[in-house]
Amino acid sequence: MIDFEEELKKFHPSLEIEEAEDAIYNQDLTDLADLLVKMVKESQTQEEG
Repeated sequence: MIDFEEELKKFHPSLEIEEAEDAIYNQDLTDLADLLVKMVKESQTQEEG
């Protein structure tokens, strides 16, 4: 029979998964709010100039 407690003690997360998490979380992604703010700023500068 499988001893789940013993198997959990042996478990170590894959380094590839940890590296993927870092790559995903460290990306500077532009979302819709960022795009809208940029568009408003650009339109304001065009109106002024």
